[in-house]
Amino acid sequence: MNRRILLSLPLFALPNPSHGQDAEYQPVFPEATHTLDAVVVVGKAEDLLGAAPSANKGQANNEELSRRPVLRRGELLEAVPGVVITQHSGGGKANQYFVRGFNLDHGTDFHVSLDGMPVNYRTHAHGQGYADLNFLIPEFIERLDYFKGPFYPELGDLSTAGGAQYRLYKELPQGIASVTVGENDYYRALLGDSMVAGRGALTLGGEYTRENGPWTNPDGYRRFNGLLRYHLGDEDDYFDLTAMSYVGRWDATDQIPRRAIRDGRIGRFDAIDPTSGGETARHSLHMNWQQTSPGTVTHLDAWAGYYELDLFSNFTYSLGDPVNGDQFEQKESRYFAGLNLWRRWDYDLGDRPSQTTLGLQTQHDWIDDIGLHLTKAQRRLATVRQDDIHQSSVGLYLDHESEVTPWLRIGGGLRADGFLFDVDGDPANSGDQTDGILSPKFHLVMGPWAETELYLNGGLGFHSNDARGVTITRDPLTSEAVDAVDPLVRTEGLEFGVRTQVVPDLTATVSLWGLRSDSEFVYVGDAGTTEAGPASERYGVEVATYWRPSDWLGLDAEYSWSHARFRGVPSGEDFIPNAVDHMVSAGITAGREEGLYGSLRGRFFAPRPLEETGRIEGDESFQVNARVGYRKGSWDFAVDCLNLLDRDDNDIEYFYESRLRGEPAGGIGVVHIHPAEPRQFRLSATYRW
Repeated sequence: MNRRILLSLPLFALPNPSHGQDAEYQPVFPEATHTLDAVVVVGKAEDLLGAAPSANKGQANNEELSRRPVLRRGELLEAVPGVVITQHSGGGKANQYFVRGFNLDHGTDFHVSLDGMPVNYRTHAHGQGYADLNFLIPEFIERLDYFKGPFYPELGDLSTAGGAQYRLYKELPQGIASVTVGENDYYRALLGDSMVAGRGALTLGGEYTRENGPWTNPDGYRRFNGLLRYHLGDEDDYFDLTAMSYVGRWDATDQIPRRAIRDGRIGRFDAIDPTSGGETARHSLHMNWQQTSPGTVTHLDAWAGYYELDLFSNFTYSLGDPVNGDQFEQKESRYFAGLNLWRRWDYDLGDRPSQTTLGLQTQHDWIDDIGLHLTKAQRRLATVRQDDIHQSSVGLYLDHESEVTPWLRIGGGLRADGFLFDVDGDPANSGDQTDGILSPKFHLVMGPWAETELYLNGGLGFHSNDARGVTITRDPLTSEAVDAVDPLVRTEGLEFGVRTQVVPDLTATVSLWGLRSDSEFVYVGDAGTTEAGPASERYGVEVATYWRPSDWLGLDAEYSWSHARFRGVPSGEDFIPNAVDHMVSAGITAGREEGLYGSLRGRFFAPRPLEETGRIEGDESFQVNARVGYRKGSWDFAVDCLNLLDRDDNDIEYFYESRLRGEPAGGIGVVHIHPAEPRQFRLSATYRW
């Protein structure tokens, strides 16, 4: 009789390593070996003809990610074609995200998950959809799956622009110890290994990082990451239980006024308010379970965790309060939990293969004391608003695809979501609200002909608004009456794409796309947050090519053009601030498993409008990073050069009013920048066993 261990939910059983045989149990991992079933993941050059539902869906494997010389780990998301990652404040803050004409601030409308667990936070102290990736350890990531547009029934809130799904190794392929040192007081130490533990494999890992950056007021960023994972089973039937912990603290050089740099009052790396900074923590436990039988796959992800953030910022300096200054604190702590359960059936409809998936998703946030406070040197002076919030959602989806002929696949799906927003704070702005939305999707795939497929994708999506905006009736600063925002905002997408493998060893995709939103998330520079704005529309083109002429050489190039405008506003006042229209990324990697290897990557984004008339633009940015290394046996030595050309580019630029000491009481409207870091070198030594 098969031996099984039951979870607290009795419907789900751990995978049986004997795979249904009544023979005496054999360990998943034989003595002296750590072997999983072979899984070939070839990354973005993979031949997805006959499998992908769109031209914009793909993946990057660990090898591709690890070959990228990056300044910040968030830049690994630039493996997604058309994505730009920057930063506008301290190292521990979530990155800035740009894609398809969206200034996503810290993650709005771009879904990020890890093994099914969402990373974005809905109703967040600093901005809706805030997605902080600093809790990830890059060496433990097996692959990154990515997609664009609201075309996928399994994805709901905050996914209109696209998204990325990180997958951890079930077991590390090798033990690893690594040390990195670099300029600007950069130090990193990493240790991780997997080992036989009973019937499965236990993975342990930890990381410590500290850095100061080039800032006159040092960043002082300290990061601790830990991971513990237990894995049973194989690639088809498995049970994984993973605990992760991250703690970070930093000082911050916020964006600074360009006028003060030009007249010599400050330098490019100076701070106006040297007491800005923050601290954050994220602790989670998540489970992944899957069972496969002939014709069906059943999968469950479940998670729970705790998160907190305490952030001090000052973007306008002394515009609002000439005596104490304009520093403010955004603080929150939350418990979060959820699950993602789906079953897929593979069968023949007539004599043609078909596939149907039915899924259930639920997500819950219990947020304590989410608040906005006026401060001076991190000391509270007054509270603008403070609330307790409970936000919950339930989603059901159905996804189906059938092969109608050998050259035609047709698919469609329907997603239904229901939300609860419950805000408890100031009686004038407290209350509860419920809302629901239906989101149909479809796709059509034609081909392949001459190793080429054509795709047509369409669908409706949505994003949720901050719960505080859903129940608000009075401005907490002025007590004036204000209108609440819609709880859920409709978005629409359409795309035509081509994927071809007609040239040997080369994968190329082209996408023509369009997106509309009933309300745009708008970043408010002088408040340091996002708020609901006018309706918007975007359309554009994306081209990506990946060439692997040999096992030691790879080249890639990506280009994205986007046209983004507000709808329903006067002509000439409809530009969307910080919507990047042109982006180019390209790279080359060379090297075998042993010996010399190298990587060279460049990323360009064009000038973009900083305000609604389009007359004031930001500067272009062109960053080049390089790596040279040598591998021999278990050892790997590498040197990274970041910002190889030592360009004085800016990571971010905003246009708004601010006031320095001695300036007019109404402030001055001007561009504010956060400079890109200058050229710097980092040296790494890694040992694997």
